[in-house]
Amino acid sequence: MNNARKQVELPYAFEYDGKTYRGFEGVLDGALKVSVEKREFADYPGAGWYTVWFENVGDRPTAALRNIRQIDRVFAGAKPLLRGILGDHGQKYRPYEHDFTEGGKEFVSLEGRATHNVFPYFDLVHGGGGTLVALGWAGTWKATFSPAPGGVRLAAENCVGFDAQLLPGEKMRTALVVRIPYKGRNADKAANLWRRWYLKYILPRNADGSDLKPLSTAGFAQDTGLPNSDGSISERHFTWRPTLEKLIAEKVVPDFRWFDAGWYSDPSGKTVESDWWGTIGSWELDKEKWPGATFRESNEACHKAGMKVFVWFEPERVTNVPDLVKNYGYREEWAADTVGWGSTRVFTSDLGNPECLEWTLGRIVKMMDENAVDMYREDNNSDPGGAWKLLDERTARATGLARKGVSENKGIQGHYALWDGIIEYCRSKGKCPYVDSCASGGGRNDIESMRRGFPMMRSDADRTTSSLRLSMTSTFCRWIPFHGSATKETKGELESAKNVAGKYVNRASLLPVYSFHEPVTRNRELDFDALRSNIAEWRSVSRLLLKDFYALTPWHSEDDTAGWTAFAYNDPESREAILLAFRQEKAEDAEHTLKLPFAAAGGTYTFTDDDTGETFDVAGRKLASSGITVKLPEPKSSKLYRIRRQDAAGRAEAKAAVPSTKER
Repeated sequence: MNNARKQVELPYAFEYDGKTYRGFEGVLDGALKVSVEKREFADYPGAGWYTVWFENVGDRPTAALRNIRQIDRVFAGAKPLLRGILGDHGQKYRPYEHDFTEGGKEFVSLEGRATHNVFPYFDLVHGGGGTLVALGWAGTWKATFSPAPGGVRLAAENCVGFDAQLLPGEKMRTALVVRIPYKGRNADKAANLWRRWYLKYILPRNADGSDLKPLSTAGFAQDTGLPNSDGSISERHFTWRPTLEKLIAEKVVPDFRWFDAGWYSDPSGKTVESDWWGTIGSWELDKEKWPGATFRESNEACHKAGMKVFVWFEPERVTNVPDLVKNYGYREEWAADTVGWGSTRVFTSDLGNPECLEWTLGRIVKMMDENAVDMYREDNNSDPGGAWKLLDERTARATGLARKGVSENKGIQGHYALWDGIIEYCRSKGKCPYVDSCASGGGRNDIESMRRGFPMMRSDADRTTSSLRLSMTSTFCRWIPFHGSATKETKGELESAKNVAGKYVNRASLLPVYSFHEPVTRNRELDFDALRSNIAEWRSVSRLLLKDFYALTPWHSEDDTAGWTAFAYNDPESREAILLAFRQEKAEDAEHTLKLPFAAAGGTYTFTDDDTGETFDVAGRKLASSGITVKLPEPKSSKLYRIRRQDAAGRAEAKAAVPSTKER
């Protein structure tokens, strides 16, 4: 049979039946159909994304498909440089800059949660410009950058080591590949080009098509005082009402109620007192904690107060498989990969199996629908890489074929399909058509996942110190504009703060998602004036937190508190900006000079000190060249300046347009 061929310009490659193909689209051997989904962005010249699909359209297994590179290309240009950040967990979004005169650079993620330790977003500088590259895959991936004649070669793969024969009807896919070229070698300009593109084309929208706005969240669990394993599972049918009434009375009602783990019965139907981790799988409301329709009633009461509700699920893990089979229609063959947690046996659920996917989606949507839940929050607290290998071994034994990587590919496809099903349900009901993406913190923030949601909490570790929060903000904001952190200051992740965050910690926590979890009824000394002030300050600047971002000081680790940290957010359209400056606890210098890269040489900028109301003007030329000196007499103190660019006659008008938080 003649092979239908057509050449495309996209830089992917693969090996089929021992032969290498580059940019091929068509049918090979009458069986393997190769197709590409792609999109270009006219308002970002040269920018685009694509995914390559491989489908067996024949009636027999294909030959071996292997060595798939979703991108394999040389980026030409002198003095190449790679800029980026590492992932969550041990790396905590640490930045890096690699000069290729020192050799190549490789990033590998094999555990199955794509953004722990490494991070598939890259700023590759080459010649007189650069290219921003992101790989969208929630499983395993590898990216290798190596010096090449005239530039740098990037070769990347997902489902690392894929080597398989596809059965009739099977479809595999590559990661989504995003490429955005830019001119010049300026890191801030590149980052803000990315942020603008991301907010326009990646961040999900509301059910009515409107833009997603910054939002606030709060949990009720801190008010119960009941024993629990991590502070996230304490709520009961008799504890929520006093919390809600107090939030309303004190005028600190957030946009969302954060309802976390532990609300479900275990697979045998028993109530769960403390082991939220080792009892999941039923997704059935615990009737002792929430008898009758009490949970729905609590959510409807939140709706009346102006709050939406999102609820925690973890569908990729299951426990007590025999009871899930007996009581809820789960099937034993859907479970793989025993992992240890003390004496608890936990398994990975095979979402690549269409029946398992349908069962899982049905359980989640049923719970959301019956209980008036507005938004889905997902977690994943185990690495599925080992489970995929076991599933591959099963099918290899059953078929006698090469199957390496198939279970992962199907599993990640199934996971995206799960989110798509939940989102479609939410859209049809006027709920929130996006998800909260979590995997032990920041483990699932790949660009394909971010098309469907955002991280309410960019890292579990970010529930600790302000120094870590400042460190993460200076790097993570360059790549994922819409996200949140905690607003407390504690040494341990699971500790509760003794009281409301002070100004310093609150300002270190100003992000598009603002979360507070204070025990509003149990702590009789809680300073509600401070809480109202903190929330008001966030609301007053929240719009600007989605505009151009500038880290004005060098990055520091969480252990380095001897210097200053400063950020600025600038909106060129409205001519508004904010400057946040922090003198850390061990910083000896009482003043620090900061240059503002966005300041226009011909402009004049009016600064308003948010604490004192003092205003003053600074010439744009001075701000960009020599900067502004910020003075903070005390360690661990902060400054918030509201800034407006003026024309020759508009300075008095600006002072009225940027009132202090107290006036707001």
